[in-house]
Amino acid sequence: MAELLLGTQGWNYGCWIGPFYPRGTKPSGMLGIYAKAFPTVEVDATSYGLPADPVVDGWRQRVPERFRFALRIPQEITHERRLKDTERVLRRFLDRVSGLGERLGPLLVQLSPAFRPTESNRDILRNFLDRLPGGYRWVVEFRHPGWMTPATSELLKERRVALALVDGRWIRREMMPELAIEPTADFAYIRWLGAERRLADFSRVQLERDREFQMWATTIVALSGRVSTIYGYFSNHYQGHAPHSVREFQRIVGQEPVPPEALREQVELL
Repeated sequence: MAELLLGTQGWNYGCWIGPFYPRGTKPSGMLGIYAKAFPTVEVDATSYGLPADPVVDGWRQRVPERFRFALRIPQEITHERRLKDTERVLRRFLDRVSGLGERLGPLLVQLSPAFRPTESNRDILRNFLDRLPGGYRWVVEFRHPGWMTPATSELLKERRVALALVDGRWIRREMMPELAIEPTADFAYIRWLGAERRLADFSRVQLERDREFQMWATTIVALSGRVSTIYGYFSNHYQGHAPHSVREFQRIVGQEPVPPEALREQVELL
Protein backbone atom coordinates (compact mmCIF):
# COMPACT_ATOMS: atom_id res chain seq x y z
CA MET A 1 0.00 0.00 0.00
CA ALA A 2 1.19 3.49 -0.82
CA GLU A 3 2.18 5.99 1.84
CA LEU A 4 -0.35 8.84 1.79
CA LEU A 5 1.02 12.26 2.75
CA LEU A 6 -1.61 14.99 3.05
CA GLY A 7 -1.10 18.69 3.65
CA THR A 8 -2.11 22.18 2.59
CA GLN A 9 -0.90 24.69 0.04
CA GLY A 10 1.04 27.06 2.25
CA TRP A 11 1.07 27.49 6.02
CA ASN A 12 1.54 31.21 6.71
CA TYR A 13 -2.04 32.45 7.16
CA GLY A 14 -2.88 34.78 10.02
CA CYS A 15 -6.57 33.87 9.77
CA TRP A 16 -5.67 30.28 10.71
CA ILE A 17 -4.76 31.45 14.23
CA GLY A 18 -7.65 30.27 16.35
CA PRO A 19 -9.31 27.84 13.91
CA PHE A 20 -6.05 25.89 13.41
CA TYR A 21 -3.03 27.45 15.07
CA PRO A 22 -3.40 27.98 18.83
CA ARG A 23 -4.02 31.50 20.08
CA GLY A 24 -0.75 33.30 20.60
CA THR A 25 1.04 31.64 17.69
CA LYS A 26 3.59 33.95 16.08
CA PRO A 27 4.39 33.84 12.34
CA SER A 28 7.85 32.47 13.11
CA GLY A 29 6.26 29.56 14.97
CA MET A 30 3.67 28.58 12.39
CA LEU A 31 5.73 26.11 10.38
CA GLY A 32 6.88 24.15 13.42
CA ILE A 33 3.30 23.82 14.64
CA TYR A 34 2.05 22.96 11.15
CA ALA A 35 4.62 20.16 10.91
CA LYS A 36 3.21 18.69 14.11
CA ALA A 37 -0.18 18.34 12.38
CA PHE A 38 0.73 17.39 8.81
CA PRO A 39 3.70 15.59 7.21
CA THR A 40 4.03 17.74 4.08
CA VAL A 41 3.27 21.15 2.60
CA GLU A 42 3.16 22.60 -0.90
CA VAL A 43 5.00 25.91 -1.32
CA ASP A 44 3.63 28.18 -4.02
CA ALA A 45 5.86 31.15 -3.11
CA THR A 46 8.87 29.55 -4.81
CA SER A 47 7.19 30.16 -8.17
CA TYR A 48 7.28 33.93 -7.65
CA GLY A 49 10.77 34.38 -6.27
CA LEU A 50 13.84 32.48 -5.19
CA PRO A 51 13.92 32.04 -1.39
CA ALA A 52 17.07 33.27 0.31
CA ASP A 53 19.47 30.70 1.75
CA PRO A 54 18.58 31.62 5.37
CA VAL A 55 14.89 31.14 4.55
CA VAL A 56 15.48 27.66 3.14
CA ASP A 57 17.67 26.79 6.11
CA GLY A 58 14.96 28.03 8.47
CA TRP A 59 12.35 25.85 6.80
CA ARG A 60 14.59 22.81 7.17
CA GLN A 61 15.34 23.45 10.82
CA ARG A 62 11.70 23.91 11.82
CA VAL A 63 10.43 20.52 10.64
CA PRO A 64 11.28 16.88 11.44
CA GLU A 65 13.41 14.77 9.12
CA ARG A 66 10.44 12.91 7.62
CA PHE A 67 8.64 16.12 6.65
CA ARG A 68 8.49 16.91 2.92
CA PHE A 69 8.31 20.26 1.11
CA ALA A 70 6.72 20.14 -2.35
CA LEU A 71 7.86 23.20 -4.30
CA ARG A 72 6.46 24.88 -7.37
CA ILE A 73 9.28 25.77 -9.76
CA PRO A 74 9.70 29.41 -10.86
CA GLN A 75 7.16 31.01 -13.17
CA GLU A 76 10.09 32.40 -15.08
CA ILE A 77 10.55 28.86 -16.38
CA THR A 78 6.93 27.88 -16.98
CA HIS A 79 5.20 31.14 -17.90
CA GLU A 80 7.82 33.64 -19.04
CA ARG A 81 10.28 31.39 -20.86
CA ARG A 82 7.59 28.79 -21.61
CA LEU A 83 10.05 25.94 -20.97
CA LYS A 84 12.70 27.27 -23.40
CA ASP A 85 16.27 28.21 -22.44
CA THR A 86 15.64 27.32 -18.82
CA GLU A 87 18.80 25.48 -17.78
CA ARG A 88 20.46 28.38 -15.95
CA VAL A 89 17.29 29.43 -14.10
CA LEU A 90 16.44 25.86 -13.15
CA ARG A 91 19.95 25.12 -11.92
CA ARG A 92 19.95 28.23 -9.74
CA PHE A 93 16.60 27.17 -8.28
CA LEU A 94 17.75 23.61 -7.59
CA ASP A 95 21.00 24.80 -6.04
CA ARG A 96 19.05 27.01 -3.67
CA VAL A 97 16.39 24.52 -2.58
CA SER A 98 18.93 21.72 -2.21
CA GLY A 99 19.47 23.22 1.23
CA LEU A 100 16.34 21.33 2.30
CA GLY A 101 18.24 18.06 1.92
CA GLU A 102 16.10 14.97 2.47
CA ARG A 103 13.15 17.18 3.30
CA LEU A 104 12.85 18.23 -0.35
CA GLY A 105 9.82 16.55 -1.90
CA PRO A 106 8.23 16.74 -5.36
CA LEU A 107 8.88 19.66 -7.70
CA LEU A 108 5.81 20.95 -9.52
CA VAL A 109 5.97 22.24 -13.09
CA GLN A 110 2.66 24.09 -13.35
CA LEU A 111 1.98 25.08 -16.94
CA SER A 112 -0.21 27.98 -18.03
CA PRO A 113 -3.63 27.38 -19.63
CA ALA A 114 -2.16 29.29 -22.58
CA PHE A 115 0.39 26.50 -23.09
CA ARG A 116 -1.70 24.64 -25.64
CA PRO A 117 -1.04 21.17 -27.06
CA THR A 118 0.35 22.33 -30.39
CA GLU A 119 3.00 20.33 -32.22
CA SER A 120 5.54 23.02 -31.39
CA ASN A 121 4.68 22.96 -27.69
CA ARG A 122 4.84 19.16 -27.63
CA ASP A 123 8.41 19.38 -28.90
CA ILE A 124 9.23 22.09 -26.38
CA LEU A 125 7.81 19.99 -23.53
CA ARG A 126 9.67 16.90 -24.69
CA ASN A 127 12.97 18.77 -24.85
CA PHE A 128 12.36 20.31 -21.43
CA LEU A 129 11.60 16.96 -19.83
CA ASP A 130 14.66 15.38 -21.41
CA ARG A 131 16.85 18.02 -19.77
CA LEU A 132 15.44 17.66 -16.26
CA PRO A 133 18.13 16.57 -13.80
CA GLY A 134 17.76 13.15 -12.23
CA GLY A 135 17.42 12.54 -8.52
CA TYR A 136 14.23 14.62 -8.11
CA ARG A 137 10.53 13.83 -8.11
CA TRP A 138 9.15 15.86 -11.00
CA VAL A 139 5.45 16.61 -11.51
CA VAL A 140 3.74 18.34 -14.44
CA GLU A 141 0.36 20.04 -14.14
CA PHE A 142 -1.47 20.86 -17.35
CA ARG A 143 -4.18 23.49 -17.41
CA HIS A 144 -5.43 22.88 -20.92
CA PRO A 145 -7.63 19.78 -21.38
CA GLY A 146 -6.12 19.06 -24.78
CA TRP A 147 -3.06 17.65 -23.05
CA MET A 148 -5.06 14.84 -21.44
CA THR A 149 -4.22 12.19 -24.03
CA PRO A 150 -2.52 8.78 -24.04
CA ALA A 151 0.40 10.35 -25.92
CA THR A 152 0.99 12.83 -23.11
CA SER A 153 0.79 10.10 -20.48
CA GLU A 154 3.29 8.02 -22.42
CA LEU A 155 5.64 11.00 -22.75
CA LEU A 156 5.63 11.46 -18.97
CA LYS A 157 5.80 7.75 -18.21
CA GLU A 158 8.90 7.26 -20.34
CA ARG A 159 10.61 9.90 -18.22
CA ARG A 160 9.08 8.85 -14.86
CA VAL A 161 7.46 12.25 -14.42
CA ALA A 162 4.16 12.34 -12.51
CA LEU A 163 1.01 13.82 -14.02
CA ALA A 164 -0.65 16.08 -11.44
CA LEU A 165 -4.22 15.02 -10.67
CA VAL A 166 -6.16 18.22 -10.06
CA ASP A 167 -9.61 19.03 -8.73
CA GLY A 168 -9.89 22.51 -10.20
CA ARG A 169 -11.48 24.60 -12.91
CA TRP A 170 -9.32 23.77 -15.92
CA ILE A 171 -9.86 20.04 -16.47
CA ARG A 172 -12.95 18.05 -15.55
CA ARG A 173 -12.78 16.32 -12.18
CA GLU A 174 -14.44 13.25 -13.69
CA MET A 175 -11.32 12.56 -15.76
CA MET A 176 -9.10 12.12 -12.72
CA PRO A 177 -10.01 8.55 -11.63
CA GLU A 178 -9.30 7.27 -15.13
CA LEU A 179 -5.95 9.06 -15.23
CA ALA A 180 -5.09 7.80 -11.75
CA ILE A 181 -5.22 4.12 -12.65
CA GLU A 182 -2.41 4.64 -15.18
CA PRO A 183 0.21 6.54 -13.15
CA THR A 184 3.21 7.88 -15.03
CA ALA A 185 5.68 7.69 -12.13
CA ASP A 186 6.25 5.65 -8.98
CA PHE A 187 4.45 8.34 -6.96
CA ALA A 188 1.25 10.33 -7.39
CA TYR A 189 0.51 14.01 -6.83
CA ILE A 190 -2.96 15.44 -6.15
CA ARG A 191 -4.03 19.09 -5.85
CA TRP A 192 -7.44 20.08 -4.50
CA LEU A 193 -7.87 23.64 -5.77
CA GLY A 194 -11.59 24.22 -6.22
CA ALA A 195 -13.34 25.46 -9.33
CA GLU A 196 -13.78 29.07 -8.22
CA ARG A 197 -11.77 31.78 -6.52
CA ARG A 198 -14.66 33.58 -4.87
CA LEU A 199 -13.77 32.72 -1.26
CA ALA A 200 -11.98 35.41 0.72
CA ASP A 201 -12.37 34.25 4.34
CA PHE A 202 -10.01 31.35 4.98
CA SER A 203 -10.84 30.89 8.66
CA ARG A 204 -13.85 28.61 8.17
CA VAL A 205 -15.40 25.99 5.89
CA GLN A 206 -17.94 27.43 3.45
CA LEU A 207 -18.35 24.69 0.84
CA GLU A 208 -19.53 21.10 1.30
CA ARG A 209 -17.42 18.51 -0.55
CA ASP A 210 -18.75 15.15 0.66
CA ARG A 211 -19.38 13.77 -2.82
CA GLU A 212 -15.97 14.90 -4.08
CA PHE A 213 -14.22 13.44 -1.04
CA GLN A 214 -15.82 10.06 -1.65
CA MET A 215 -14.73 10.11 -5.28
CA TRP A 216 -11.18 10.94 -4.30
CA ALA A 217 -11.10 8.34 -1.53
CA THR A 218 -12.02 5.70 -4.10
CA THR A 219 -9.38 7.06 -6.46
CA ILE A 220 -6.71 6.83 -3.78
CA VAL A 221 -7.60 3.21 -3.10
CA ALA A 222 -7.05 2.49 -6.80
CA LEU A 223 -3.79 4.44 -6.78
CA SER A 224 -2.35 2.92 -3.64
CA GLY A 225 -1.51 -0.38 -5.28
CA ARG A 226 0.20 1.31 -8.22
CA VAL A 227 2.59 3.82 -6.61
CA SER A 228 4.80 3.97 -3.53
CA THR A 229 3.78 7.41 -2.27
CA ILE A 230 0.79 9.70 -2.78
CA TYR A 231 1.21 13.42 -2.07
CA GLY A 232 -1.95 15.49 -1.72
CA TYR A 233 -2.47 19.21 -1.05
CA PHE A 234 -5.59 21.22 -0.27
CA SER A 235 -6.08 24.88 -1.15
CA ASN A 236 -8.05 27.28 1.03
CA HIS A 237 -10.24 27.84 -2.01
CA TYR A 238 -11.43 24.22 -2.02
CA GLN A 239 -13.69 24.59 1.02
CA GLY A 240 -12.63 27.80 2.71
CA HIS A 241 -10.22 26.44 5.33
CA ALA A 242 -7.55 24.03 4.11
CA PRO A 243 -6.55 22.51 7.48
CA HIS A 244 -10.15 21.38 7.99
CA SER A 245 -10.17 19.85 4.50
CA VAL A 246 -7.04 17.84 5.27
CA ARG A 247 -8.38 16.60 8.59
CA GLU A 248 -11.74 15.67 7.13
CA PHE A 249 -10.14 13.76 4.30
CA GLN A 250 -7.73 12.06 6.69
CA ARG A 251 -10.70 10.65 8.58
CA ILE A 252 -12.35 9.46 5.37
CA VAL A 253 -9.25 7.54 4.25
CA GLY A 254 -8.63 6.07 7.70
CA GLN A 255 -5.90 8.35 9.02
CA GLU A 256 -6.08 9.77 12.53
CA PRO A 257 -5.75 13.58 12.54
CA VAL A 258 -3.44 15.12 15.14
CA PRO A 259 -5.72 16.47 17.91
CA PRO A 260 -5.81 20.25 18.52
CA GLU A 261 -4.49 19.83 22.06
CA ALA A 262 -1.23 18.46 20.64
CA LEU A 263 -0.77 21.71 18.73
CA ARG A 264 -1.41 23.73 21.88
CA GLU A 265 1.37 21.78 23.56
CA GLN A 266 3.64 22.62 20.64
CA VAL A 267 3.05 26.37 20.89
CA GLU A 268 3.80 26.21 24.63
CA LEU A 269 7.14 24.59 23.82
CA LEU A 270 7.91 27.31 21.28
